[in-house]
Amino acid sequence: MNTDLLVRLILLLPLAGAVFNGILPLFLKGMRKNEWMLGGIGTAVVAVPFVLALLLFMQGFDEAYVASYYTWMAAGDLSVSFAYRVDHLSLIMTLIVTGVGALIHLYSIGYMHGDRSFWKFFSYLNLFIFMMLNLVLADNLLVLFLGWEGVGLCSYLLIGFWYEDLKNSAAANKAFIVNRVGDFAFLMAMFILFKELGSLDFDALMAGTAQMSAGTINWVVLLLFIGATGKSAQIPLFIWLPDAMAGPTPVSALIHAATMVTSGLYLLARLSPLVLASPVIMGVIAVVGALTAIMAATIAITQNDIKRVLAYSTVSQLGYMFMAAGVGAFFVAIFHVFTHAFFKACLFLGSGSVIHGMHEVEHELHEKGHDAHLDPQDMRTMGGLRKYMPKTSWTYFFATLAIAGIPGMSGFFSKDEILFKAFEYGYDGHFYAWFVWIIGLVTALLTAFYMMRSYMLTFEGKERWPMAPEVKPRESPWTITVPLIVLAFFSIFAGFLGLPKLAETIGLGSWIHGYLAGHDGHTGPVAEAAIEGHVGVGLEIFLIVLGMAIAVVGVVWTRGFYRKHDLAGDERVQKRFGKLYGWWQGKYFWDEFYDKTVVRPVIGGAEKALAPFDQKIVDGLVNALARAMTGTSGLLRRLQTGVVQNYAMAIVLGVVVIIALMLFG
Repeated sequence: MNTDLLVRLILLLPLAGAVFNGILPLFLKGMRKNEWMLGGIGTAVVAVPFVLALLLFMQGFDEAYVASYYTWMAAGDLSVSFAYRVDHLSLIMTLIVTGVGALIHLYSIGYMHGDRSFWKFFSYLNLFIFMMLNLVLADNLLVLFLGWEGVGLCSYLLIGFWYEDLKNSAAANKAFIVNRVGDFAFLMAMFILFKELGSLDFDALMAGTAQMSAGTINWVVLLLFIGATGKSAQIPLFIWLPDAMAGPTPVSALIHAATMVTSGLYLLARLSPLVLASPVIMGVIAVVGALTAIMAATIAITQNDIKRVLAYSTVSQLGYMFMAAGVGAFFVAIFHVFTHAFFKACLFLGSGSVIHGMHEVEHELHEKGHDAHLDPQDMRTMGGLRKYMPKTSWTYFFATLAIAGIPGMSGFFSKDEILFKAFEYGYDGHFYAWFVWIIGLVTALLTAFYMMRSYMLTFEGKERWPMAPEVKPRESPWTITVPLIVLAFFSIFAGFLGLPKLAETIGLGSWIHGYLAGHDGHTGPVAEAAIEGHVGVGLEIFLIVLGMAIAVVGVVWTRGFYRKHDLAGDERVQKRFGKLYGWWQGKYFWDEFYDKTVVRPVIGGAEKALAPFDQKIVDGLVNALARAMTGTSGLLRRLQTGVVQNYAMAIVLGVVVIIALMLFG
């Protein structure tokens, strides 16, 4: 099939699904009740592009293929086309977005069953996928920015989907506003690049890097990184992501696993030659990523809401990805995006399955006359779910082992490669990488701890909800469990696509490295930092064993604290860490800091300075115009007397005046 046609279909099918599910039910209200039709079409328009992307993947594409359709805008020296780029990087991201996205759509059919806005939800999901595909397939920064802003809009709609709850609306507003800060920096970087190079096409940007001064490159990369911290939730713009849990669980999985939060990382990987030309800012990227990773990991230890644990886990894992980018290992960052998409989607959808089951328990308890309040997301009210929800339990367990980095699981390969690259970069003389490596090791230990804690409090031990003999959680329907099983499978085996460098000694290699960076590290779409001081085989074996040991110790350590599968484990953790635990539980008081330094001053300043201007000047002008029109209309109204003789006299006078003008000029 023609490549241009395939790209068109991949992009337009999700858009067609958004239009179908979003517009037809507005006029044909009977369609709103046909969930299988709406959900089936919504899922198909994402699953079919996944198959089409596989066809493109099998074609190879040793060189990038650019499909240019028409000129979007032309003004002076600026000419921007709707052009899309098919290469190894965009294909990997397209497969992740459509593959994981299709599973989340299928899951949503069961999870959103009975929701009165079911049709609207699938329209938003399809539109989100369309915008994300624009982002990852774009051949220039402006089309990428279109997708960038599009996923921001869709995230606002999806996070605040249940907008009748004001907390959800506040979370959507927070996500939208915080992302605007990063987006402004991204725009400034584009302005500088266009001023310097006269183009926003990726080929022109990469070819023109040598024409820019070191100072200009530093500013551009810094601004791009600030933009990335907004979408990919790094310090200081990460605060929106935990609150995004207000949306339905499929939204959390879609945003946190494979799409929006990886946008910033994708941007840096796409412009990796430019980033590598700024070693100073690379150090900033790596250190900020490391600090974000350990900060979010420590907060996750103290969270009791199962989705919030996973939200801070996402922030932490994104920090890992930026650590890899900061040491020049962009292909490893994308590799972790790849593995993270599977195990994090599995964890979020697994948590949704648990919440679905606990909602049913709460409903049945109320029907039986029990007046107990049950928070279906609080792990303290769960426990013992493994015997009631075995498929959910096992898939969540395997995904937990994957993110913890247990040897053989997908997360082990990508996490271990990030740590190895950080060590190797430090070994080569970039000393900040040693700091990054140490923080990465500690974060790996904490990751194993908080994820095993979430599994044990949720699925192990005795039930902690208000018990009634006839009330038991039930396993979720197949539309929920099938995506969980598929994602768990890839959580186990996807990591084998990126075997460590040590595997080369037995004739094996890292497929993902050759595919993205080229086997020489320079011929692929993703650039790689040049390293002279390579780590020897013996030291690499030690580092691999160290990574294995940390993951295993973290799991064993957790089981020691929570040996009775009860809440006493939290008390033991709190006693062990003392005042630090209070800081972690308070989330380092980031929200309070922003509230005092940004929110209150802005609102207070607006009330004191802008509100009077609005009332006196803006409203005053509008009210004055209204009074003038009222007075004028009052005068004109007097002309309408309702007496026919007066109207006849006016007509006669008018005729006389016209005749006089004609005669005497």
